[in-house]
Amino acid sequence: MSTLTRAGLAESIYAAVGLSRNESAELLESVLDRMKSALAEGDSLKISGFGTFSVRQKGRRIGRNPKTGKEVPILPRRVLIFRPSQILREAVDHGEAPDRPKSAASGA
Repeated sequence: MSTLTRAGLAESIYAAVGLSRNESAELLESVLDRMKSALAEGDSLKISGFGTFSVRQKGRRIGRNPKTGKEVPILPRRVLIFRPSQILREAVDHGEAPDRPKSAASGA
């Protein structure tokens, strides 16, 4: 099993769209920056057929140090939540890539 990286995504954009490698990398960075900005502002991010990213506020609570057993306060924080779409869940469950829409540039 391999890991999908930024370089791998940029290479896929290069192969599929026909931009230069530098332009593909810049496009990817632009999209990722926009996604980060939206999430940092507290907006949800929905990618159809993939899933939804959202930010949730967690309140202050008491936790326990597992080593010592001592109670420790856990400060309030914002956490990132990902909810996969049903299409992605089914694809993962069956071990296959979900169908991708064919682009007009591919001639289909």
